[in-house]
Amino acid sequence: MFKYFFRRILSSLPVLFGVLVVTFILARSIPGDPCKSILGEKATVEVCERFNREKGLDKPIPVQFAIYLNELAHGDFGESIRFHRPITQILVERLPLTIELGFAGLFLATLIGIPLGILSAIRHNSTIDVGTMVGANVGVSMPVFWLGLMLAYIFALLLKDTPFWLPPSGRLSAGLASVPFYEVYGWDFGGETPPKLLQFIANHYIFNAFITFNGEVFGDAIKHMILPAVALATIPLAVIARMTRSSMLQVTGMDYVRTARAKGISEQAVVMRHAFRNALLPIITIIGLQLGVIFSGAILTETIFSLSGVGRSLFEAITARDFPVIQGFTVVIAIGYITVNLLVDLSYGFLDPRVRLD
Repeated sequence: MFKYFFRRILSSLPVLFGVLVVTFILARSIPGDPCKSILGEKATVEVCERFNREKGLDKPIPVQFAIYLNELAHGDFGESIRFHRPITQILVERLPLTIELGFAGLFLATLIGIPLGILSAIRHNSTIDVGTMVGANVGVSMPVFWLGLMLAYIFALLLKDTPFWLPPSGRLSAGLASVPFYEVYGWDFGGETPPKLLQFIANHYIFNAFITFNGEVFGDAIKHMILPAVALATIPLAVIARMTRSSMLQVTGMDYVRTARAKGISEQAVVMRHAFRNALLPIITIIGLQLGVIFSGAILTETIFSLSGVGRSLFEAITARDFPVIQGFTVVIAIGYITVNLLVDLSYGFLDPRVRLD
């Protein structure tokens, strides 16, 4: 197991380096000048020359890339050109929202998609099967930005003043603040700013409210997360349902499933213990791959629902030509994607005893 884990880590390094190179080149290939995008009318020729010199943008791209790699090797993501703030601090503030949204969307997609796929497989060619697959095709075809606007229109406008109303934007209601857990438990840092790790955990509002037993903030945060999570989960849900159905149909035709039925085992035990367990590997794989869809959809979802997460910040950074933010956020997303897929690969050995990772 350790050898496999070590090999996968080593094989991930070229991938990360490739992401760095491509992101670095593409960010600087975007039409427009960071100086003019950020300073606007104040961006005279002299001001822009001084601006580019201060930010190191006047150097050749290979030199800029070498400087960036040196900073990255020391754990420094650089400083935002637009906000003049360390990118690590921006990540501490923005990344928790995207993680909450991503996990909520993936949880909904998995929770609903897998049962729908199993139901379609065991009711093959029935009305339920056809209806589920038609719904899955419709779900895949709906753009996130359109679905998000429709959900906000229906649940925030048409259902206003009803029990089904849901907030269309923000993380918490006005006037409701989430108190960090380290303040609730009275942790003293001698008047200094708490470590970034604690700030990062405290900015997970749902988790923070849960561990501090703040039911009001917890319920309000969940309520605000419903519409964005549903909009984000629709496409992954459809993909997971289709993959589950396909994998289950392939497994249910195997000899050992027919043998289990011939022994008189209940249909529920045949489906869940014999068929579903052996169909899990492709399902787990597709769930891991959907993380990329979740992160790409988060850019539009956070913009539509006015959520200040990594996705929206990345969009604003691209618009403002804030190269360090684009690079830093992309690297973090790539690391998260590689980590999740590594965990998926490691799960194979636990889900199927026939798989030997070593």
